[in-house]
Parts: sequence; structure tokens; C-alpha cells
Amino acid sequence: MAQPDAHAAQPVVEVTEQALDKVRHIRSRDPEPQRLALRLAVTGVENGAYTYDMSLQLLDSAAPGDVVQRHGDVSVIVPADSVDKLRGARLWLEGDVTYGGIRLENPNSPSPAVGTRPPADLSGPVPRRVADVLDQVINPSIAAHGGRAELVAVEDATAYLRLSGGCQGCGMASVTLSQGIEVAVREAVPEVSRIVDVTDHASGTNPYFEPAKK
Repeated sequence: MAQPDAHAAQPVVEVTEQALDKVRHIRSRDPEPQRLALRLAVTGVENGAYTYDMSLQLLDSAAPGDVVQRHGDVSVIVPADSVDKLRGARLWLEGDVTYGGIRLENPNSPSPAVGTRPPADLSGPVPRRVADVLDQVINPSIAAHGGRAELVAVEDATAYLRLSGGCQGCGMASVTLSQGIEVAVREAVPEVSRIVDVTDHASGTNPYFEPAKK
């Protein structure tokens, strides 16, 4: 059986209490409900986004290397090959416990624009100053909407950013980038003249903005 995540204070996936209640509701039909865990796995890539499987399985069937998160009487299993792809994701309940469904927000993406490039060197003075602007000015502001901006790379005079949380898939992301983030970064770091968004917005689940109904 797999061991609990060594970083229990920072689990791989955040699970809201409402989502845990939904798991309890589903498994309540079993005579031994606590023997069942929620298994969350990445199954592949389709149309530039990860595909997922969420199911109940026996807790004792977790394989070596799998991460087992303990949330009171509910356990969540993340298979070893899905851990890095799901780190920082969030499970939440849409609707009520009886009829609602568990939804997944994942800041990670298989997007070739980000995923296949080698890690950038962000230790130089310009990347550090850009990161400071994001951490001290931008992220505290967009955190109110569940959003976050992360510096991916700085090449020549261009800064590449990835948006996550409430900003991933958001219809207003381009406005936030051009009128908020870009203005603040260029003003504080004049060496940067261009901001490029490398977010895979197609895979985002945004609870704050919905596409206009046609």
C-alpha cells in the first residue's frame, strides 16, 4: 500500500470540504465506506488538454509510489505518474451534495508552448524584478478572483507568463494581461517591452466568468 504524501501540509491536490461531502455521499451505499478512496488520475491528452478519471477504489489497492492524501475519514489517491501533472489542482463541488458534481481546476497543462521547453534561468536581475512585480503587485490583486500569474521565462525584452486559477480560461484574461499586468511590469522593469501569455486557456475551468450564451 502507498504511504501518505510526505508533504501532508501541502497536498498534491486541494479538496474542498463540499467535495469531500460528495465523496462521503457516494460511498455511503457501501457497508464499509472508509475502505473506499477517491482516485484522481490523468489519463491522457485531448485537444491540447489533459483528460482525467475520477473513481472510487479500495484504499488498500494504492500502488507503491502513489500519493495518498488523508482528509479525515476520506482519502484521495493520486497515481505516481499523475502527481506532477496535478500538483496545485483543486477539487470542488458544483451544486449540492445530492445532485451536484465534483469539478477539477488544474493549473498544469500539456501545452507544447510551455511543456516541451527546457526550464528557463530565472536567476538574473531582470527575471527577479519581474517576479517581484508579480508577487508583490499583481498576484495579491488577482487573487481575489482566484487567479495567479507565474513567470515562465524572460528572453531578450519579452517576458513569458502563465496564468492559472480563475485567470485560466477566463474571457477577460487578455484584458487583465494587457491593461493590468503588462502596464505594471513595463513600468517597473523597463528592460521588458513585451508580455506573452503562454497559458493553455482551452483547459481552464473558470468559476468567475462564463462565455456569453448564444
